[in-house]
Amino acid sequence: MPALTAPESLAPQALQCFISYNRYGAYCVPLSSQHRPAAQMIRAGAVYEPGTIEFLQANCGQGDLVHAGTYFGDFLPALSRACSPQSRVWAFEPSLENYRCAHITILLNELRNIELANAGLGERREMLRLLTTDKDGVAQGGASRVVSVEDRVAGRTEPVQIVTIDDTIPYDRPVSIIQLDVEGHEQQALIGALRTIERCRPIIMVEILAGSTLLNNDWLAQHIIPFGYVFAGSIHGNAVFRCDAASAAPS
Repeated sequence: MPALTAPESLAPQALQCFISYNRYGAYCVPLSSQHRPAAQMIRAGAVYEPGTIEFLQANCGQGDLVHAGTYFGDFLPALSRACSPQSRVWAFEPSLENYRCAHITILLNELRNIELANAGLGERREMLRLLTTDKDGVAQGGASRVVSVEDRVAGRTEPVQIVTIDDTIPYDRPVSIIQLDVEGHEQQALIGALRTIERCRPIIMVEILAGSTLLNNDWLAQHIIPFGYVFAGSIHGNAVFRCDAASAAPS
């Protein structure tokens, strides 16, 4: 598949992207991400992490769904249409480029139940940095990760607003699922969601990166398991925790 290129004279503020399609809808994909797995799958007309999407569709029920990081919105058309008419998808994407693309994905598909925020999730409201490239300047795409202002990292960073689930989701909104793909920032995001978790007992799905200790984390045992949660399986490297262990996720 040939690489896509942008005109050399393109203004720096112009969004460099391409439009692709699969069975769920249309997507605005950042040109800088064309080498990333999710972008390549969408460009080929396929679905990235189909099992994850199908699990979220099957379990969103009548409540809202929290979805972070949203990337360019590769899950949004499927999740939006699986929700009940009264439900909403609360989508969080810290990268400005990815956020702009996700916003266009929403417009392309005329999705009206998405609340999209250009923000990352954490344990408190604060400004941090987002590492968006490696040391050679290659875009990280969906693997961009939040770092502290004091962290010394090799690569390009941009400022990012961190918010919490508890302060963002209104108290009267039922939440069915919290799905986190936040590149190692899962514990911080869950700390900022403890009131929502206690109130709604949503399914929790978190990406488990290589070397992650989250599944054996003392914090998880102290703060999440006491609410009645058990590990219920994994899908595409995403660990699923739920209060009702009778319907476990496929492995």
